[in-house]
Amino acid sequence: MLVAFSISPTTADDTGSVSEAVAAAVRVVRESGLPNETNAMFTNIEGEWDEVMAVVKKAVDVVAAVSPRVGLVLKADIRPGFTGELTAKVERVERALEQ
Repeated sequence: MLVAFSISPTTADDTGSVSEAVAAAVRVVRESGLPNETNAMFTNIEGEWDEVMAVVKKAVDVVAAVSPRVGLVLKADIRPGFTGELTAKVERVERALEQ
């Protein structure tokens, strides 16, 4: 399964930034060992349901440690029997663009 998610604390630091809290969540994802990538809007992660959801929960928990309220946006592509889709989906689109 592929999951794209975004976590944001409802409180910011003194400058209005949430980057430290978001970085803590991304660190959880990267330390999970699951295939992942982070872009300007979402972090994408690939794996089995239970392992991906456990990482998302842990990421929410680290943000919740610094904010009394946390926003989570999550989108999932559940396709049993497929792996490597984090890059394969993009590669298929790129090939189609070349035609």
